[in-house]
Amino acid sequence: MIPNTIPLIGYADRWSVRPGETIEFKVSSRSAEPYRARLVRVVSADPNPAGPGIKEEAVASDIEGSWPSRAQDAALGSYVRVESARLAAEALTVSATIWPTLPAGEGQGILSWLGEAGGLALLLDGERGACVRVATANGVETVAVGKPLLARAWYRVWASVDPATGAVSVGQQALRPFARVDDTGTASAHADAPATGIDGDILIGAAGGRPAGGHFNGKIERPGIARASGAVVAEWDFSREISSLKVVDAGPNGWHGELVNLPTRGMKGSNWSGREQCWRHAPEEYGAIHFHEDDLYDCGWETDFSYTAPAGLQSGSYAVRLSCGGHEDMIPFFVLPPRGSRRTPICVLIPTFTYTVYGNYARGVTTEAYLARAQDWGARDLTADRHREYGLSTYDRHTDGSGICFASQRRPVLTQRSGYMSYLDEAGSGLRHYPGDTHLIDWLEEKGYEFDLVTDHDLDREGYDLISSYRVVLTGSHPEYHTANTLDALQRHLDEGGRLMYLGGNGFYWRVAVNESVPDAVEIRRGEGGIRAWAAEPGEYYNALDGEYGGLWRRNDRPPQKLAGVGFSAQGQFVGSYYVRGPEADDPRAAWIFEGVPDRILGNFGFSGGGAAGFELDRVDIRLGSPPNTLVLATSERHGDTFVVVPEELLTHLVTWPGEPPEALVRSNLAFFETAAGGAVFSVGSITYCGSLSHNNYDNNIARITKNVLDRFADPALFEV
Repeated sequence: MIPNTIPLIGYADRWSVRPGETIEFKVSSRSAEPYRARLVRVVSADPNPAGPGIKEEAVASDIEGSWPSRAQDAALGSYVRVESARLAAEALTVSATIWPTLPAGEGQGILSWLGEAGGLALLLDGERGACVRVATANGVETVAVGKPLLARAWYRVWASVDPATGAVSVGQQALRPFARVDDTGTASAHADAPATGIDGDILIGAAGGRPAGGHFNGKIERPGIARASGAVVAEWDFSREISSLKVVDAGPNGWHGELVNLPTRGMKGSNWSGREQCWRHAPEEYGAIHFHEDDLYDCGWETDFSYTAPAGLQSGSYAVRLSCGGHEDMIPFFVLPPRGSRRTPICVLIPTFTYTVYGNYARGVTTEAYLARAQDWGARDLTADRHREYGLSTYDRHTDGSGICFASQRRPVLTQRSGYMSYLDEAGSGLRHYPGDTHLIDWLEEKGYEFDLVTDHDLDREGYDLISSYRVVLTGSHPEYHTANTLDALQRHLDEGGRLMYLGGNGFYWRVAVNESVPDAVEIRRGEGGIRAWAAEPGEYYNALDGEYGGLWRRNDRPPQKLAGVGFSAQGQFVGSYYVRGPEADDPRAAWIFEGVPDRILGNFGFSGGGAAGFELDRVDIRLGSPPNTLVLATSERHGDTFVVVPEELLTHLVTWPGEPPEALVRSNLAFFETAAGGAVFSVGSITYCGSLSHNNYDNNIARITKNVLDRFADPALFEV
């Protein structure tokens, strides 16, 4: 259990609700006094006093008032719990094949039922190597091999205990011995009346307790329990039901277990041959689970209060504001319109898959200068850099150096708050994701548009029907992560004559997986190319949750250009530049986009890096699927020497896949094309674009271009094809 040191924090049990549906809120308040809650509609989450500022509207609700404080903590670390096993004391051998990633760590449970009433535990114990702890008449006794194990090497480990004779032994054997490495051996001892009986829970990957402690770091394969005769008592086969939380016991007793805190499945085992890359095709070679001491799926907090969205509640971005003794927090959520209704032709798709994947990203930006700005602006100073008790993001690494590939919103997510700065932005506000996307929400509100909100999670569950009644779908600044269902829905929207305004950069890039048997979890495998925070191990590119090939959508033959006309091309620091209007902007097909915009230079201003074209840039490329009728309206320039081409474009350090010099691919394109069904797509190819909308009191060329496009896209008149 990692203590929760934040005085007031909370989370919701879901991302979104419709009128008539209920959302639950779970709060930890360490005060002795009650805390207060109130409901607000969030319009702007930018704390910058030079910008739009924090804008919220109070909403009357039955949750408003005081609630009793109670502390709730997070229990990190993954393992398997097999509940209520029963076995009389007898001579037993426990064993497993392991691949430790932090072998120097002490007390790491491999297979254990050691408790107050007796039992034993097979552990990895640092310099002592494999060891067994067994309950005896004289207390718990320990026998250890006394030889440390290598990191990321396979071993067979075992322990045998005979209550009748008192014999206790433990052993470890390297599956691949190395010269001059002494890491195989056994040890034995005599214990007084060892108690091996099982009367309770068995843990795999942890040493014991509730919540469990002594977590194992690394892979465990086929752990089991056998009698002295060799008869199997239990044999857990991790190659079965990989996409679920269930752990199958192939033995006669059916002691099936449940995963806690989502360790990683679909991992290659000690017998992986390399002949198959997909675990579905050779599950017997993917019988390992990778456990981590810092995995976290569900905090499991008790519900403090719930809210049922009333009929007539406006679709939009909402939050519960919490306060207690000078401490504050806010828990965001989104309200969808009622089913089957549409009050507007405009829909904003909130990228909740991306929010989840980036949640609690420890970027290493929390400097004294950052904290000083946060104080000056009244911005959030609780960052994931300094508070890791709720797990990190899939852009971070576990303590053993492996990449984090699961995330969920069943935990407090510090980065999904108004006023949270991802960067100390010298030219702007430094906002990303949830707070950054309110630049678009605020602009739509300011310009008087009526619009509905839907989320990635809803679009994945409901598909095209969710957006079929809308004429135009707008994205936020960074819709990076998608499932096949969300991409299919958006593609059908265009195929049916709908319009898409892609108002961000590096969108539709990574494939993620979800599964109803693991609610609210999002999985990413960072395999084979792309801008990556970590790289998946060879043979582990297929998602556990859906069994599909992970990594870039481009590797699945769905590059972003096929949907949006532009795709990820280059990345640099969180700095914005500008676009230069091109000759195709004067094409009669697109001249209306620039009505009232005589400027050649577009977006050399803004609250995201100081310019509309920055940070992550997308370009048109016909070879990657940009429709042949795509118009390049403007191209960015002067991005600086921190910007580099994305690695999937590079064949060598000098040669790129499209044949252009690497530096030529450092560009963003403003693009437009019509679809065969009379719809259209407008793409800006930049993460920082929406940060320019509110510049000069919302009167600027970026805002005018966006308004021109939105007005025309909301018009029912078909585009000429």
